[in-house]
Amino acid sequence: MNRCRSLIAVIALCLVATSPASMVTPGSAPRLRPRLDAVLQQALEQRAAGPHRVILRVRPGREAQVSRALRSRGARLYANHASLNSVAAEISAADLAALAASEQIESISTDARVDGHLLSLVGGVVGGLVNVVGGILDPGEIDTSVPPTAPKTVRATLGLGSTNWTGRGIGVAVLDSGIANTKDFSSRITAFYDFTNGGFAAKTPFDDYGHGTHVAGAIGGSGALSYDATFRGIAPKVRLIGLKVLDANGQGNTSDVIRAVDFAVANKAALGIDIINLSLGHPIYEPAGSDPLVQAVERASRAGIIVVAAAGNFGKNPETGTPGYAGITSPGNAPSAITVGAVNIWNTAGRDDDRIASYSSRGPTWYDGMAKPDIVAPGHDLVAPASRNSTLYRNYPQLRVKGYYDYDYMRLSGTSMATAVTSGVVALMIEANRYTNGYPQRPSLSPNAVKAVLHYTALGIHDDTGVQYDLLTKGAGSLNGDGAVDIARAINTSQPEGSPWLISYLTPDGPYTYVDGRKLRWNQAVIWGAAVIWGASIEYNQTAWSSAVIWGASDVWGSAVIWGANVVWDDPALWSTAVIWGADSIGVSNGNAVIWGATNGLTPQSVVWGNLADEGAGAAAAACLVVPR
Repeated sequence: MNRCRSLIAVIALCLVATSPASMVTPGSAPRLRPRLDAVLQQALEQRAAGPHRVILRVRPGREAQVSRALRSRGARLYANHASLNSVAAEISAADLAALAASEQIESISTDARVDGHLLSLVGGVVGGLVNVVGGILDPGEIDTSVPPTAPKTVRATLGLGSTNWTGRGIGVAVLDSGIANTKDFSSRITAFYDFTNGGFAAKTPFDDYGHGTHVAGAIGGSGALSYDATFRGIAPKVRLIGLKVLDANGQGNTSDVIRAVDFAVANKAALGIDIINLSLGHPIYEPAGSDPLVQAVERASRAGIIVVAAAGNFGKNPETGTPGYAGITSPGNAPSAITVGAVNIWNTAGRDDDRIASYSSRGPTWYDGMAKPDIVAPGHDLVAPASRNSTLYRNYPQLRVKGYYDYDYMRLSGTSMATAVTSGVVALMIEANRYTNGYPQRPSLSPNAVKAVLHYTALGIHDDTGVQYDLLTKGAGSLNGDGAVDIARAINTSQPEGSPWLISYLTPDGPYTYVDGRKLRWNQAVIWGAAVIWGASIEYNQTAWSSAVIWGASDVWGSAVIWGANVVWDDPALWSTAVIWGADSIGVSNGNAVIWGATNGLTPQSVVWGNLADEGAGAAAAACLVVPR
């Protein structure tokens, strides 16, 4: 007890004795950088007045002591994350400086506001606080004079028009603004908890913003309020677990999302959670290794939950329309997450007119340079259930769509919707794998295995000139629902590592999928970190497919296995017009383009990833960087 009191006294003394002026000097600022994310570095260097809402990751066993010390200083505490050894709190500028220098602190991250990715995110710093301005995607992105893309068309373009799989028995946790208890969900919302504003309460399902209902409907609405169930989702019999983390304005706090993810992990078995859908995020302010939201996603993946996350809607400059790279948002930068970009299918089942939506975020991820997104999927102008008592429904009547009785649906666009469509396909994959030949007792498909199948079966997608999009725009390719479900159904997860695990009589005849009468070849590639793995690796139960492996880990695949070119250099001619390779000021605009790295003398065989932020690029890391092309 005396030892604990002494520690509290020492921490409190440090907080009292250290002033912002003593901490923010040109000589000492670099010393603080390893502990602070980009927003907090900027706030400290500019002596922003505060207060600062932060997530403090502390040394193991010190959470309680640090919490007491913070309370003694008048700090407001919002949450404890035992899984992170962290405390979410609102602290003063003086305390930020002191904590940045304290050996009791591992890292300090902004408790950033998160938005549903229906929104355009613009990150900045105002008075030391993260300012996220949200607005509906430019109405010009949705032409309300033409019919929207119906779920029936989405199923057809995914090759799922005649599938018998429905997602029955599969649990999807939707971390969003809630789920309205409409007839489209009947009794399938099996649990609902409200985590907003630091709270935690079991409630009757509701959605005061409307984003979560649309996302849940795209995943698994039954279409009960539409003609002939035309507006049913991809997996209309999934169980839905609503974890409300966004408020009536579509915003929430990172700390609340982390609590909800941790709750899903802790109650995976009790609530039957197989998938987490994260159609939300915030700009990336720090490397994935210290990003609290990313780390929560990685824990969920290690627990066997498949996490599907939106890439973000930072794909173009909203003022000029020019495309940009490195716009992936957190937690889309989580290595093990299935990160999804958006495709406009133009309300047709055929694939030839499909185009990646201009707003869909491209990779690489900021700081870490990981290849994202993983795949792209239909996400533009999609119809799904509406929450009639929500902000979106009230404010955007032009987006309402009439069902059988009334205007019970809405048309929305964004990587949020593409993420939901992908979660629906993943539910079908798990169902097909789990119940084929009556083997539900087999081990469930791991998150890495599901991601590998989605990569491997993905289909090509090209731009208006007929050229395939680069791998940082399309990821492994465009979502192939039929192929992914077929492979998942054929996998025998009980086979030992290193053995063939596809059941031969269930394996599809050749790597092809028929869509709208056309035979389309799978891309048959897995993007692993900064390289592309070509060939038939999916046919074997590899170490890489284990839940214990972080996606992209360099020690899993030997050099003999990685046969493809570096992702960035997949098409050097394309890249020469998009990125300037050369200069040491990483991630800094030179007025005409964004310079990514010190690449003087590099060859196409060189590794050009690495850290995308240098000592002088702290503030730039919070922005959406646009590259002329």
